[in-house]
Amino acid sequence: MTETDVLRAGPETPAVKPQPSITELVSGIVGDFQTLIKQQGTMLHAEIQEDLQKTKTAGMFAGLGVVLSTVGGVALVFALVEFIYAMVPDLPKWGSWAIVGGVFAAAGVACGVVGKNLFESFNPLPDKTFNALQENLSWIGKSQK
Repeated sequence: MTETDVLRAGPETPAVKPQPSITELVSGIVGDFQTLIKQQGTMLHAEIQEDLQKTKTAGMFAGLGVVLSTVGGVALVFALVEFIYAMVPDLPKWGSWAIVGGVFAAAGVACGVVGKNLFESFNPLPDKTFNALQENLSWIGKSQK
């Protein structure tokens, strides 16, 4: 079929599409690669944001545990020490302080353990995105051989 035949092609005669050149094929591959890299970047950003939110929540609970332990300890230590000292006359005052201090220390440790467990329940690194990117790069490397 000549160029004139292609131009005269009507509804009954389908036009023949020319095959893309090597330049067009390479350009398409480069464009696809750029799109893939942009998508990987978007995925990485979203995963980092998700992990930062989890880190923020875990840190908030850990910090709240420290603050509550401190404020509660300061507010109640003096009252509890005096209460225990008044209730148990044979107990020295330092014994009252030891009992109250031990209770608040245990509560602080418990809050710290909860915060530590929250931090360990997830990995703050974006593993899914890095694995997908590594797979794509290895595929590209294999296709160039």
